[in-house]
Amino acid sequence: EEDSLDYEDRYFVFPEEKEVGETSMQVVADGPESSQQIIKGGFLKMILGAEKRVWIQTPYLIPDDSMLDALLIAVRSGVDVRIMIPCKPDHPFIYRATQYYANQLQKQGVKIYIYDNGFLHAKTILTDNEISSVGTTNQDIRSYDLNFEVNAFCYDPKVNQKVAEI
Repeated sequence: EEDSLDYEDRYFVFPEEKEVGETSMQVVADGPESSQQIIKGGFLKMILGAEKRVWIQTPYLIPDDSMLDALLIAVRSGVDVRIMIPCKPDHPFIYRATQYYANQLQKQGVKIYIYDNGFLHAKTILTDNEISSVGTTNQDIRSYDLNFEVNAFCYDPKVNQKVAEI
């Protein structure tokens, strides 16, 4: 009891809320302390809700069963599913796994693109022109379940069009 600290409001000041700009966006953090895989759940909702396109960039493509199922459901539904991976590895063993999943997905109708201007470290996903996500989350099991990650989910068609152009 003698070591306890008194709570004082002055040490826990919340910043004043201030709206800047016109872009609707959510910043989502996730990590191993959560059993809910919140960011992956957002990706699944995006993919399963897509009607026209699902475009993904990732340096590591080692999806779990639920992500594989979602991608294949989208393809079988007539959605244009494209995944861009790097042309060269930063981790050779992981790159072989990425190549394996890319080959398997390509056989099922996913369009695989190889970024040939060095190592691709972008982690983006775009569905239709409705939602995009840019952040730290790779399309792999470690990012879904083991790593601390943060992604911005954007709901602005103008921004999403720029993501598509990139």
